[in-house]
Amino acid sequence: MADFLVVDNAEVFDGEMEEETINRLKDKARRRKGRGFEDGQGGRDEGDYDRIEDSEAGEPGPQRSIEGWILFVTGIHEEAQEDDIHDKFSEYGEIKNIHLNLDRRTGFLKGYALVEYETYKEALNAKEELNKGEILGQSIAVDWAFVKGPRKTKKSKK
Repeated sequence: MADFLVVDNAEVFDGEMEEETINRLKDKARRRKGRGFEDGQGGRDEGDYDRIEDSEAGEPGPQRSIEGWILFVTGIHEEAQEDDIHDKFSEYGEIKNIHLNLDRRTGFLKGYALVEYETYKEALNAKEELNKGEILGQSIAVDWAFVKGPRKTKKSKK
């Protein structure tokens, strides 16, 4: 990364300089490094961001995403369609969103899906009823996409 020396109000050098003049020039000169020559340490904008409130701080269990409760469905048959997943999961509540990722080479499903519900109750009901269920004759597993980890504790050194 290149260093730049920026001098405000540069004075003409006439050969000999007094120490006072050198000190004045040093005060006016600023050394700048990095992207965009931003002042400050991180250069990040301290904006107003959305936050999810922690009602049960640190307790293990499902974690709500910004928009809803998301289930991670694995073991889906590669020839399943979005309608097959939608029909199966819509029995347990209104589906807000479904993501099915396809293999670029084959065009078939990669074997997993993300199903989003508006409420926790609908998502929990679908998870409990469809876990170890079947879609197109293939067994599926349903779990939460986002989970709070166990409470972190400091390990004592021995």
